[in-house]
Amino acid sequence: MGGGPVIAAEIVRHHQVIERWLAGTAARDEFARFAGAHGPAFTMVTPDGRALARERVLAEVEAAYGTAPGLVVEIRDIRVVAGEGSLVVASYEEWQGGRGRRSSAVLRADGGAPVWLRLHETWIG
Repeated sequence: MGGGPVIAAEIVRHHQVIERWLAGTAARDEFARFAGAHGPAFTMVTPDGRALARERVLAEVEAAYGTAPGLVVEIRDIRVVAGEGSLVVASYEEWQGGRGRRSSAVLRADGGAPVWLRLHETWIG
């Protein structure tokens, strides 16, 4: 399965933007790149089981600018667990303030910047 380093770098980069956005230290124009990394049919299942479409996820993240000053997001144990053609499934842990989420993400990586297609999170820790 190829793309491991590219996918790992994208997962870390993506969460660095989220960290800066929620902490209120991101430039406002960073949101456009963040939004653009999500495919048009992107969906997310939150740790509490809500299924959200792309528009809802982006609206919630955009509205949360600066709501977590000093936030630190740590990404651990990134693994590419499956891949076929340009589709890659990766798993990783996201930790914030002693609480973690185990995530599975489906991304399309076809030479350009990876595009997020689906994210499923579950609480851990």
